[in-house]
Amino acid sequence: MTAVGESKSAARRGAAGSEGREPGVLTRPYRHLTLGIVSVVLLIAFEAMAVGTAMPVAVRELDGVQLYALAFSGFFTTSLLAMVVSGEWCDARGPRLPLFGGIGAFAAGLVLSGTAQSMWPFIVGRAVQGLGGGLVIVSLYVVVGKAYPSTLRPRVFSAFSAAWVLPSIVGPPVSGLVTDHLGWRWVFLAIPVLVVLPIVMMLPQLERMAGESAPDVRMNRRRIGAAAGAALGAGMLEYGGQDLDVVGIPLLVAGTVLMAVTVPRLLPTGTMRAVRGLPTVILSRGVLAGAFFTVESFVPLMLISEHGLSPTEAGLTLTVGALSWAIGSWYQGRSSHERRPVLVRVGFLFVALAIAGALLALLPGMTPYTVTAGWFFGGIGMGLAVSSLSVLTLDLSTPEESGTNSSSLQVADSLGTIVMIGISNAVFAALHEGSGKDGGVFALIFAIMLILALAGTFLPPRIRPRPTRS
Repeated sequence: MTAVGESKSAARRGAAGSEGREPGVLTRPYRHLTLGIVSVVLLIAFEAMAVGTAMPVAVRELDGVQLYALAFSGFFTTSLLAMVVSGEWCDARGPRLPLFGGIGAFAAGLVLSGTAQSMWPFIVGRAVQGLGGGLVIVSLYVVVGKAYPSTLRPRVFSAFSAAWVLPSIVGPPVSGLVTDHLGWRWVFLAIPVLVVLPIVMMLPQLERMAGESAPDVRMNRRRIGAAAGAALGAGMLEYGGQDLDVVGIPLLVAGTVLMAVTVPRLLPTGTMRAVRGLPTVILSRGVLAGAFFTVESFVPLMLISEHGLSPTEAGLTLTVGALSWAIGSWYQGRSSHERRPVLVRVGFLFVALAIAGALLALLPGMTPYTVTAGWFFGGIGMGLAVSSLSVLTLDLSTPEESGTNSSSLQVADSLGTIVMIGISNAVFAALHEGSGKDGGVFALIFAIMLILALAGTFLPPRIRPRPTRS
């Protein structure tokens, strides 16, 4: 054996440990970092699930019911901008500062909202939370790409998915209890204290990564400007689609035009044409998120208006999706690299099956729990496909591009959801009759998303770049 071969063999033995096994995400080299980043995801997930329960009480107390939608869209609009900033920042200076800065901004936003005495400071707090959330999610992806070998990345993303399960189950009821007995403010103010422990756990390894920045790389200001334009366009699209009047229609058109100009600058060249390799990976994420989350946003309203379920019953119908999402993500974490395009295609098919279940629930005499059955498969599909697309993004990125490409993945995810929900809101606003029964409108929206999910099944074969000829 050559000296090089001996050194490689020794390195493998050292990494695998004394028992000759491959290290896991909770073995000594990675334990504190894994626990730290998963704890951050857990806190963000709990906040996301809990806020939906506390928000109606908060806006009523702050006399801001008319601004209710802005409290949600403000978060998503600023997070869209922050995702791009985070990607550029990570590539230029490493992930440490955007990660800790994002955690700090997220906590500050929670404090601002939790202490707000009127609606506008509350909305500002939500916008600051969005900035923090956007910075955090992209920098976490970059940390995974830099700190873990490719064989362990699927398991880290599986842990991320698993971190959403418990908040999805206990978040709403715990938030309801806190809101009823202590007040809605504590739903916001309790979480900032908890972010200290994850920071302490992650700090040593992230400090070592501080020297991995690229001094010759500069943040792309044009891309950041395009992100600001896309975020503004997304906000205009959302509000214009909610009320198709003399103000809403121009906003809808202007937002669509602005996004058409700016969005292509935020994604890899050829994304909208499904060019082989990374562009198709990014496009797949946007199509998948748009189809799934659009239907998920309309299903509770459909179950309440068409089947007479209570809001709690309608929400619990979808809880099964959070559990099965973790199952799908767990399975992909133990699958080979070569199977990832297959997993993505199966994911699209399962999401299509879930949407079909929602469509079946609209047929006369059908039980609403066809949605529950479908959402079980939809959650598995999302777990298989979303985590696989995250792994493929890092695999197809050089270290210098991991931040930009990770932000593109998150931007595609957000934009796919925003655009499809915006289109569906416009359809609903145009066809809603006000009679309390909108089965035909729901069926049209679900059918459009079903076609979108089925169209997505043709993308996975283009995920692998075409082999180069020698």
